Amino acid sequence: MTTSTNKVLIVDDEPAIRKLVRLSLGSQGYAIIEAENAREAVEHLKADRPDVILLDLGLPDMAGLDLLAKWRSELLELPIVILSSRTDEAGIVSALELGADDYVTKPFGVKELVARIRVALRHKLQQQGERPIFQTGELSVDLVRRLVKLGGKEVKLSPKEYDILRILVQHAGKVITHQHLLHHVWGGTTDVQYLRVYVRQLRQKIEKSPDNPQYITTETGVGYRMREADSDQPAAPLT
Repeated sequence: MTTSTNKVLIVDDEPAIRKLVRLSLGSQGYAIIEAENAREAVEHLKADRPDVILLDLGLPDMAGLDLLAKWRSELLELPIVILSSRTDEAGIVSALELGADDYVTKPFGVKELVARIRVALRHKLQQQGERPIFQTGELSVDLVRRLVKLGGKEVKLSPKEYDILRILVQHAGKVITHQHLLHHVWGGTTDVQYLRVYVRQLRQKIEKSPDNPQYITTETGVGYRMREADSDQPAAPLT
């Protein structure tokens, strides 16, 4: 997946950030397109047809959230990964709710950035009808039979616990916000603390160490992220 055919549009007004992205991703085989503001980003999007966009929330001529909303309203389906300051949890949540695929906090590590881009591209290329079995480590989830196993042994989940796990599995590798889970599991009428209780119960059933989870990790103030499927496993189909 990391070939020169994969073009990354980096939209950031900080030259140092663009240089870091250019050097780090360029060495991984990506072609880098740079824009320092929203106007240039729109122009490059039309002219260069990137495969994924890295979008800073603080642009000089237009708020990153507004640009994101504009693109999604125009039905742009490209993966968009947000670049954000570590403390801007409200901005991250807003971006994810507006349709961002993921986010990377500043300052970020090269390995983390590459991983997030790889996940975004994998979801872009994912096709319906793939084998609906998710496997990561000792955890497996059969989305057709609603069967969850850990180390080959069946794990009994409540309906709400399974619904939470199913949503996380279907978007493995991506952060899923509290609001997304509340909306799709409870219809959006439940307090986030209720969600935390169910996630804790779920971890107690599928994690060897619930206090140090390996499968479902917490994105503080934002939501949760399921560990990616093993490399020899197809992605779970979105339903």
